[in-house]
Amino acid sequence: MTLIELNALNKAEFTAALGSIFEHSAWIAQATWPQAPFADVAALHAAMCAILGGADAQAQLALIRAHPELAGRAAIRGELTEASTREQAGAGLDQCSAAQYAQLTELNAAYNVRFGFPFILAVRGHSRDSIIANMAARLGNQRDIEISTALAQIERIAMFRLNDLIA
Repeated sequence: MTLIELNALNKAEFTAALGSIFEHSAWIAQATWPQAPFADVAALHAAMCAILGGADAQAQLALIRAHPELAGRAAIRGELTEASTREQAGAGLDQCSAAQYAQLTELNAAYNVRFGFPFILAVRGHSRDSIIANMAARLGNQRDIEISTALAQIERIAMFRLNDLIA
């Protein structure tokens, strides 16, 4: 899809086209539509991130919780969105050794217990080892720092997804 085509969409079409940019949170695309037309992908991304930034803490936390664990149960059962499946496979998470999978399972559980939401990292450009290292390091953060970090990572994921979608 081109930006010209995207800018010409009605609200329902725009929401359908961009509803998965932020994991299971089409409300962001829907709330962004009135700001069209967008000059470029960066402007669209900024508008979408502004909607997220203006959302209340409950909506932001719901978005964070909408993300799957990295190499978690949903990935094993094949229940990830197409974008999440592609992103996790791109980082090699679908090829973990038994030891790496055990380590990720343990870190995912510890992270969820500590913060109450899944660990979020824009995995493009990361390896299994760097993901594990990031996860272990971030376990020492305070919850408010992790919420901010998770939202920043979600914005990064959104930019990757927009660039992949819009020609």
